Amino acid sequence: MNLITVENISKSYGELELFSNLSFSIHKDDKIAFVAKNGSGKTSILNILSGEDVPDSGQVVTRNNLRLSFLPQSPKFEGSITINDTIFNTEAPQLKIIENYERALQHPEDTEAYQKAFEQMEINNAWEFELQFKQILSQLKLENLNQKISTLSGGQKKRLALAQALISNPDVLILDEPTNHLDLEMIEWLEYYFSKSQLTIFMVTHDRYFLERVCNEIIELDHGQLFTYKGNYSYYLEQKEARIQQEQVETGKAKQLYKKELEWMRRQPKARTTKSKSRIDDFSDIKKRAHQRRKDHTIQLEINMERLGSKIVELHNVSKTFDDKTVLDGFDYVFKRGERVGIIGKNGTGKSTFLNLITKSVTPDKGKIVVGETVKFGYYTQSGMKIKPEQKVIDVIKEFGEYIPLAKGRQISAKQLLERFLFDGKKQHDFVEKLSGGERKRLYLCTVLIQNPNFLILDEPTNDLDIVTLNVLEEFLLDFPGCLLVVSHDRYFMDKIVDHLFVFQGEGQVQDFPGNYSDYRDYENQQPNESSASKTTDSNSDEKAKENKAQKLSYNEQKEYKNLESKIRSLELDKKALEAKFNDTSLSTEDINALSLELQDIIEEIEAKELRWFELSEKLDL
Repeated sequence: MNLITVENISKSYGELELFSNLSFSIHKDDKIAFVAKNGSGKTSILNILSGEDVPDSGQVVTRNNLRLSFLPQSPKFEGSITINDTIFNTEAPQLKIIENYERALQHPEDTEAYQKAFEQMEINNAWEFELQFKQILSQLKLENLNQKISTLSGGQKKRLALAQALISNPDVLILDEPTNHLDLEMIEWLEYYFSKSQLTIFMVTHDRYFLERVCNEIIELDHGQLFTYKGNYSYYLEQKEARIQQEQVETGKAKQLYKKELEWMRRQPKARTTKSKSRIDDFSDIKKRAHQRRKDHTIQLEINMERLGSKIVELHNVSKTFDDKTVLDGFDYVFKRGERVGIIGKNGTGKSTFLNLITKSVTPDKGKIVVGETVKFGYYTQSGMKIKPEQKVIDVIKEFGEYIPLAKGRQISAKQLLERFLFDGKKQHDFVEKLSGGERKRLYLCTVLIQNPNFLILDEPTNDLDIVTLNVLEEFLLDFPGCLLVVSHDRYFMDKIVDHLFVFQGEGQVQDFPGNYSDYRDYENQQPNESSASKTTDSNSDEKAKENKAQKLSYNEQKEYKNLESKIRSLELDKKALEAKFNDTSLSTEDINALSLELQDIIEEIEAKELRWFELSEKLDL
């Protein structure tokens, strides 16, 4: 069922054309992610779909009586009302029924009103709806429903707006960066909620695990053209790579044809026949295709790094409390060269405070923090850069000098540096306040990195950055030889760049975990349930001993166990060899699809054999 049709929409701001003649449609049960570079107009498209803005040309056609909810990046609320008032102002008929029922409960003497309210709850199945909306509020940590909106942080307002959108149970849900300001636990809940729901979703998000596990379609705006991929993020990556390779093949063929036609053009006299004129028109089209160049720049981050001495950062018995909330309680740690530490934990457990303690913008209540003399921090904060009125992009960089030092004694001009950060000549002379949110974050990242830090501290660096910039930032961080400390809710990002984690568990407790985020989640899932463990008593110890004895490996199982280890190693080698084949640029789309299927088979076989290996290992350890 078609719910929304977008027909040839265009949007410009002054001389800046964001997009032109875009058309696509949204059908029932679609879970679509819209992917594009920062500054391409992603938020403008969401605003147009939601009715918050109108296109310069074209139209958006919606199905009659379509109910639509929109989650903007920066939601606005009336400050004088409470969370409860905001929730019950949501356009969901069951909420009015629940509100009447709760009012009736406050006046039990009015039995007629109570009976009527109770019947309406039954007729409209509002009991189940009440349970669902209270679960949503609980999962998003909106527990004090009497709290005034004016006292909420930006993150709390974003969570309230998300709760409002979910509770309204719309026909179409439009989301602009829904995972921003959510902690990892909330993101995983929302991911599960969306993947199991029958909601129709159109969203912009940089969370690649979210794209992988929730979306069934990805629409990409690339160099002014829309490309649709009927699959998740992995499928999108495979098909986009195949498309780019095909474009390169076609461009190569066009170049050869261009040379032949150019020879023909040069041989022609000035007078043209009708047939010749047709060939000239064809030639112009060929020339355009042959000169086509993909503008897929990469941010080349070759910034120089100050020498890092042996003493870096040491925390000795550090404690810190804010408003009766303990952030750290006797924390000790000594950073070593090249460490890459990720920080995770629920909102409000003190992650950002920890970063401020290290940079000494906040002082500890007890203990001491020692920073080595050679340490030069590069601190990327959530608050971002301070924008000066009428300051141009290039002037921001020139504040650090006309020329910026690079690695190996080289230098680069401010203009060239900005080009490497994907700001072309025209964009460099735009006012900073006119940049998109993602472009401002990219510029801010540039100002942090050009100061030659050797200890990078990044507080939610992935917010608002497009996927292209994220990929290049990750590659830079993998090569960065200094220390790295990062707070991020982006699980993909954390998996890719950190060696171990500080897990902020609340009440001042911090767990140092040796691994990345997925390693930690696997570890958590494998921990025994405390309640079930407590049921084990001495009375059944003899019976358990018999079971353990029966579970020892048989002769055949011992042979299988040894063979599994070598087989897994062999399959891993096969997997690496197959992955290397994808580097061949001459592969056709059919070749890529065949290799992908073969790779998937190997991965599934490895997983099956590893599972069997673990089963036998557990028996062996008993």
